[in-house]
Amino acid sequence: MSTPIRIGVQIQPQHADYRQIRDAVTAAEAADVDVVFTWDHFFPLYGDPDGKHFECWTTLAAWAEATERVEIGALVTCNTYRNPDLLADMARTVDHISDGRLILGIGAGWFERDYDEFGYPFGTAGSRLADLDAAMPRIKARWAKSNPVPTRDIPILIGGGGEKKTLRIVGEHGDMWHAFGDAATIAHKSQILDEWCAKAGRPASAVVRSTGVDKAPEQQAQALIDVGVSLFTIGVNGPDYDLGLVKDWVAFRDQMNRS
Repeated sequence: MSTPIRIGVQIQPQHADYRQIRDAVTAAEAADVDVVFTWDHFFPLYGDPDGKHFECWTTLAAWAEATERVEIGALVTCNTYRNPDLLADMARTVDHISDGRLILGIGAGWFERDYDEFGYPFGTAGSRLADLDAAMPRIKARWAKSNPVPTRDIPILIGGGGEKKTLRIVGEHGDMWHAFGDAATIAHKSQILDEWCAKAGRPASAVVRSTGVDKAPEQQAQALIDVGVSLFTIGVNGPDYDLGLVKDWVAFRDQMNRS
């Protein structure tokens, strides 16, 4: 197999005390996942809309100290919640705290309540994508000017499926693409991403394909592998953070990567 299968878990920072979140992260690392993600919102996305919730980047800094091996990141950061140069510096700092284990997951943003309650202009999908497009070179330029520079070329994961704008940004700047939809949808959009990569002078293989899964591997995995997905992420919700399905996917990964 040319591209190894990797398994992520999104420890959703909602409906739990921070101690429970931290325990879930350390349990996920002990279960041998490859990546532990949070998300970047200010309120729960489901369940009690006013339930417990914690901020993304302060959480990632804590995870950088609480873990030793796993990569960490947001699935995904909302670009317009922070000045791009500030975000770049935050990412560089977490990169150093973690000894080079940060993935910068980023997207244009969509959750209107976050914008309204925190005083950010919501704009339109088009304006948010334009902001993301403008932010990418600023982030890279800030990293290049930083002292110290990042410990590695921080991988950039971009989430979204818009064929004219989002996938163009992925083709130009992304190291990883987080896709949404079934295998047929991902296959269609992946082909369009290949075309954007070619226009940017990059090989299609430069961009890892990623998606979320919520069923057992035998129900989902092969169809997604067949369309090029190699990073599979399972979301788990507080306060229980049940890792049973995550462990099934880790076992599947080990079997596939040995074959």
